[in-house]
Amino acid sequence: MANNHNGFFISFEGIDGAGKSTHIDAFGDLMKKRHPNKKIVMTREPGGTPLGENLRKLLLDTPMHIETEALLMFAARREHLALIIEPALNEGHIVISDRFTDASFAYQGGGRGLSLAKLSILEQWVQARNGVQLLQPDLTFLFDLPGSVAEDRRSKVRTPDKFEQMNLDFFERVRQEYLRRAKQEPERFFKIDATKTPEDIWGVLSSVKVGVSDQS
Repeated sequence: MANNHNGFFISFEGIDGAGKSTHIDAFGDLMKKRHPNKKIVMTREPGGTPLGENLRKLLLDTPMHIETEALLMFAARREHLALIIEPALNEGHIVISDRFTDASFAYQGGGRGLSLAKLSILEQWVQARNGVQLLQPDLTFLFDLPGSVAEDRRSKVRTPDKFEQMNLDFFERVRQEYLRRAKQEPERFFKIDATKTPEDIWGVLSSVKVGVSDQS
């Protein structure tokens, strides 16, 4: 079902170490060049709003019960939708978010084992519009690679947060849930082989034709 708004919503997803953050800013710049009459709104989850950024610090660094974690993720998302995403889309802007709800299903569901049914209830509550339709990205880039490759990449970067410290089995479960979501909604997901070089990945990413209308 198509989203009922004037803008275009793009999300970047993948396990930690997949390399999505390497390309998201460059993709935003590419959208500016391709659609000069459109405003590009760059944002992230958890975060995006003052409250969301405060919750991000808690979520990434503080141990907590898995259901508390999921509730806080969706609380931050509700604020994010209300203050940033929905107003931008209603104005016809292009929104590019580093993660959205797929990450909750992948990390809290696949990785941590929280009931997908409970996550679906939260998804419906927070994202339902007109009582039925869920506000979802129009396009989701899924950077996919084996957990072992991502683990090697993560070991070479900054001090890890609590998710980045998780073991290989955790990230394999996260990956499989991402792939399940992608199989469930193939019309929304564009899967990228994140084992390729950054240059090859950018070649694929920049060649994707994004269905953005240039009309306000």
